[in-house]
Amino acid sequence: MPGKREEYLSWDEFFMGNALLVSARSKDPSNQVGACIVNDEHKVLSVGYNGLTRGMNDDEFYWNSIGEQTHELDKVKDYFSVHAERNAILNYRGNMKDLEGATMYVTWSPCVECTKEIIQVGIKKVVYLRKYSKTELVSLSEIMFKKAGVEVVPYNADKIFGKEEIQNSTEAIQKIIKRFS
Repeated sequence: MPGKREEYLSWDEFFMGNALLVSARSKDPSNQVGACIVNDEHKVLSVGYNGLTRGMNDDEFYWNSIGEQTHELDKVKDYFSVHAERNAILNYRGNMKDLEGATMYVTWSPCVECTKEIIQVGIKKVVYLRKYSKTELVSLSEIMFKKAGVEVVPYNADKIFGKEEIQNSTEAIQKIIKRFS
């Protein structure tokens, strides 16, 4: 029918936009990561962002991860935070069989631990916006994904997205939303 709006979001844009929006919930000052799991019917099954486990007080936590320098384990954020991919899987409240064959959109490519969980629940495709910065771990994840038959694709293979660019995009989305509050 004539008159349809032409500049609407594609499904990939919509789902990656969800992952970016969800990442704005992260309180981590250096890494905001978001994930969105969808089925083949274009239905969002779950979302997650990187953050502390339930019940932990964000105001009593060492977000600067000073423990990496001081060797105080209780001040290393990685020991207390849950990655976006894992949170998206854990946040899902339906039958875990529903995740089989699903696609995960994530703002950073998954780490090794999240890769294991993605494979274990049966997700069959991962679309990432930017590669995880630890290249040696990325190669391990790529090996696992390949062996498990999980398709891994960059959101836009023609563009390399930097950490600051993604953070700026997330902040811009956040500012637009807050303008309406």
